[in-house]
Amino acid sequence: MTSTPKPLAGRSLVEGAAQGELLFADTGLSFWGGVDPFSGEVIDRHHPLSGQCIAGRVLAIPSGRGSCTGSSVMMELISNGHAPAALVLAEADEILTLGVLVAQTLFGRSLPVLCIGKEAFAGLRGAGFARVEGERLSLFAQAPAADWQAPTFTPADRPFSSALNLSPQDQALLDGSHGKAAQMAMQIVLRMAELQGAEQLLDVTQAHIDGCIYTGPASLRFAEQLVQWGAKVRVPTTLNSISVDQRRWRELGIDPALGEPASALGDAYMAMGAQLSFTCAPYLLDSAPTLGEQVVWAESNAVVYANSVLGARTLKYPDYLDICIALTGRAASIGCHLDSRRKAQLIVEVPPLDGLDDSFYPLLGYHIGALSGSRIPLVYGLEQAQPGLDDLKAFGAAFATTSAAPLFHIAGVTPEALDPAQVLEPGATLPTERLHLKDLLHSWRELNSAREPQVDVVSLGNPHFSFSEFAALARLCQGRHKHPDVVVAITCGRAVLEQARAAGHIAGLERFGVTLVTDTCWCMLGEPVIPPAARTLMTNSGKYAHYGPGLAGRPVHFASLAECVESACSGQASGRLPTWLQPAVCKESPAHV
Repeated sequence: MTSTPKPLAGRSLVEGAAQGELLFADTGLSFWGGVDPFSGEVIDRHHPLSGQCIAGRVLAIPSGRGSCTGSSVMMELISNGHAPAALVLAEADEILTLGVLVAQTLFGRSLPVLCIGKEAFAGLRGAGFARVEGERLSLFAQAPAADWQAPTFTPADRPFSSALNLSPQDQALLDGSHGKAAQMAMQIVLRMAELQGAEQLLDVTQAHIDGCIYTGPASLRFAEQLVQWGAKVRVPTTLNSISVDQRRWRELGIDPALGEPASALGDAYMAMGAQLSFTCAPYLLDSAPTLGEQVVWAESNAVVYANSVLGARTLKYPDYLDICIALTGRAASIGCHLDSRRKAQLIVEVPPLDGLDDSFYPLLGYHIGALSGSRIPLVYGLEQAQPGLDDLKAFGAAFATTSAAPLFHIAGVTPEALDPAQVLEPGATLPTERLHLKDLLHSWRELNSAREPQVDVVSLGNPHFSFSEFAALARLCQGRHKHPDVVVAITCGRAVLEQARAAGHIAGLERFGVTLVTDTCWCMLGEPVIPPAARTLMTNSGKYAHYGPGLAGRPVHFASLAECVESACSGQASGRLPTWLQPAVCKESPAHV
């Protein structure tokens, strides 16, 4: 048995000790949509660890990415015994760390989380086994001694930084003067603030809660415990999509084993004072924040839209930290809450393109998200295209799928980059990525995982459909009817559905044959909304084209909304590339055509 001559030193995000086989990847992993919360299998079919099981292994990934619900999946895995033995990161990840902290606080179960930096992380490739002990990481070529006893790490009595400047109201919350739920929430807010390096807290004006998604028994147990402790939100609070259509889940044939707890979870958050909104697109509500407003939003696409398109100020808040801040009205004054932390860190240049359709923006967001990693990009080249709000919604959702960054800027388009100089640090020289059509063609093929032309289900509304998307779809479907063997289902929020119905768009779509589902989203939908016999899905969402193969267990065709309608009528995907992408094929060598 050999090990590294000297253990690697890092920053312990959650104290603890564990050892096991090292499972290494150099690509960030979204636990929501990427890891099965009941088995620990990696189900992201685009990830290099696809098919691997993380349970009991030391998982080494650069960071998380994608969904804020990763914290809930992490907590669920810890609760049911399918979590990794330890988590080793290249850079601190708040979403995954928060899931561990909540499991530790509420359930008394935990795992060590260690951040070792990018340089040391790169050296882990090829190592067979690892042991984490507090701030140290040891590597082994062979399995280390099985009789090793992990030292006990007891959380400090006061797990938050005394250096934080607390107001009298903060102190009253912390002392329990406003009840046990608010006290526990403030403890978690402060503990995370310590990890984030904050020195003070700030007031937020509203919250959007992502933790209302049912990931398993632990997610319901958490919410119901807060209700039992008398939890009440202190700021206006909206709720993300839940896991079922609360009014129609029985009618849709959902198993009560999911329908009942998922519906109960939504009820628990409403019992805390949250509004019945149930949408993953809260920016479509009348309550959407304005430029410069300090908010706490979770749900990755909502966060990115709020920061980038609305110019509001929020971090990419993990599930459960969102409700803790809603219960206290206070958040750490860090990151994108601060003007200085909203500057661009990467330049992306998009080539001039003609004949763009709506498939361009989700594809571009998906590609740029992967290029950006955790860096905030400034995108040049779309000044003349002037993407609309639906385009930016689609771009942002796909960007949030592959990137850990909570914000993007588009020169001449997004509010803080109307003058790009405003988001550039004076004198800074930023790395630049120049996109080529062949790069976008590669991402197109990655999103198009289906190999047979048959289309059984057309998935629309990820994120939730907007009023203008309903109007556009109604025009495309006018006077037509879908193929009898194809399911066309749209997920949307209740408020937008009623607006579209009042405008007359829904009657025509119902004649076309669509199924309308509110309250939930495609990331939570499965059988029987997706018929058990269905083999292939089609979507215009870059986000769902990525997550669908893992979540639904079926390959996906990705295309424009118009192409989705054509396939809904014919039952077949044409396989046509959009006109703006076709020149990329002409430039390929014959071996790749």
